[in-house]
Amino acid sequence: MAINRAQLAKELEPGLNALFGMEYARYESQHLEIYETETSDRAFEEETLIVGFGNAEVKAEGSGVRFDTANEGYTSRYTHETVALAFALTEEAVEDNLYDRLGARYTKALARSMANTKQIKAASVLNNAFSTAGGDGVSLINTAHPLGGGGTLANRATTMADLNETSLEDALINISTFTDDRGLNIALKGAKLIIPPQLVFVADRLLNSPGRVGTSDNDINAINNSGMLPEGYVVNNYLTDTDAFFIKTDCPDGFKYFERSPMSTSLEGDFDTGNMRYKARERYSFGYSNFRAVFGSQGA
Repeated sequence: MAINRAQLAKELEPGLNALFGMEYARYESQHLEIYETETSDRAFEEETLIVGFGNAEVKAEGSGVRFDTANEGYTSRYTHETVALAFALTEEAVEDNLYDRLGARYTKALARSMANTKQIKAASVLNNAFSTAGGDGVSLINTAHPLGGGGTLANRATTMADLNETSLEDALINISTFTDDRGLNIALKGAKLIIPPQLVFVADRLLNSPGRVGTSDNDINAINNSGMLPEGYVVNNYLTDTDAFFIKTDCPDGFKYFERSPMSTSLEGDFDTGNMRYKARERYSFGYSNFRAVFGSQGA
């Protein structure tokens, strides 16, 4: 349905000093703090885990060498969604406007809606990290990710805890002990702490205080002193759990944002009604391939 003059009555009055409600500052591009950006020219993208070899063995003199096998593991699929929104203005509403073009003003509102939707979709991967199954059949944050060579691996503590010195140190230690799918040690480190706005002051004290937080001891802040989280912390305003926190690691092929079609806008006039129609559209997908890209906790 087109926006008509009755809905814009005040905008059509002479002497109106200002219009407000669509010029707020907004949280933009927070997904760039989490995701690697790639482009796509297909309906979906798939990434398959390659399971390598186990440890080498000692070969006795004169005996044959043992042959190992490699195989494929799980596959992560990124299915691109089309995100779009439009509005229409009646011919009379455009014709009678006394100020800036209505189309230009409401196009800003359209851009805000599109940007907000993208951030919600980006954050949904973390918001659903404890419940929605991924390519390996379990949730992104889980105590039992199945490994291609047998066994499981956890990227969360057995008992979840709130963000504090102990839980953060334990998480960083756990990340450093991650293995690949054949049980070989891999040198992963925590890179960045991702938090909701409710934890910003806790995170700032934990990472930036020179001494230990909340103690009278003259101990250094080991996390700060050792540079264990070189990228510090970032606040994501679209996280819905107020005490959950996530540590992004330096694992390759982790969080990915595929851009299938960038944002495009168009406008056209309808011949029958004379209405002007405005549309914004883009296609993209958010997801992850390697669960080792993150360690998380829902809080206590």
